[in-house]
Amino acid sequence: MVAIRKKTVGKQTYYYLEHSFREKGRVEKKGKYLGKTLPQNIEEVKKQFISEIYREKWFGIFDKIREEYTTQEKKHPLSAQEKELENFAVKFTYDTNRIEGSTLTFRETSLLLEKGITPNAKPMLDVKEAEAHRKVFYEVLDCKKDLSLDIILYFHKKLFENTKKDIAGKIRQHQVTIAGSRFTPPFPAEIYPMLMDFLKWYRKNKDKMHPVELAALVHLKLVTIHPFTDGNGRISRLLMNFVLNKHAFPMLNIPYEKRAGYYSSLERSQIKKDEMIFLQWFFKRYLKEYTRYL
Repeated sequence: MVAIRKKTVGKQTYYYLEHSFREKGRVEKKGKYLGKTLPQNIEEVKKQFISEIYREKWFGIFDKIREEYTTQEKKHPLSAQEKELENFAVKFTYDTNRIEGSTLTFRETSLLLEKGITPNAKPMLDVKEAEAHRKVFYEVLDCKKDLSLDIILYFHKKLFENTKKDIAGKIRQHQVTIAGSRFTPPFPAEIYPMLMDFLKWYRKNKDKMHPVELAALVHLKLVTIHPFTDGNGRISRLLMNFVLNKHAFPMLNIPYEKRAGYYSSLERSQIKKDEMIFLQWFFKRYLKEYTRYL
């Protein structure tokens, strides 16, 4: 949390930004001098201040992860790389669909996607959506184009064309709610302008922002716009990995078992309109997942 601090010396007042965070069990503080008056663009200054702290604390670590990940991948034979990717695809498909209510177990998902064995007494919708997700995941990896509205709509269409044809690849035209969440998605009339702003933001920042931060914000911003009747989380997580893969960073799976912290950080970011809440959760999750590369 960034706070504005005032220090008065005689008749003169000086302004500072201060950010407190916990590091190895201790509370650490970072400060930034603002001047004798508060800048008019104080919110932008706050964001820049936090970005500087993150750059110092996180981004060098993430770059080391990518470097070691790339080094280790080159040592693996092609068949081993393909198997590792397939394992990730199965786990990612299981977790991302389970988060959204799929009834398939991890074993059932694995047998279905690796051996073509359809589970008994499970909804065919869950089966088809698991198969579709795995297929779209590989299309995401092979996609040579950059992020655009056409790409977003295309991936959504492919996810649902065999299960929910009436909504597949279509921006919603009605208001929706999110079960169990205090966040209310934008009204239908707001969606297209928000998508255009999102893509404008992406084009402006895709070569400036650290790829891990970019991936996290692509996820957060798109799921907050909530452009579809269903599948917003799945599309956002796919595009998160689209960004990571495009920049040669290891992709991230969000386990079903970790959904409580994931949901909480998303909701608090959305309600408070504070991206830093989700970013902090995402950075910690990414580091925990790939500590082995350090």
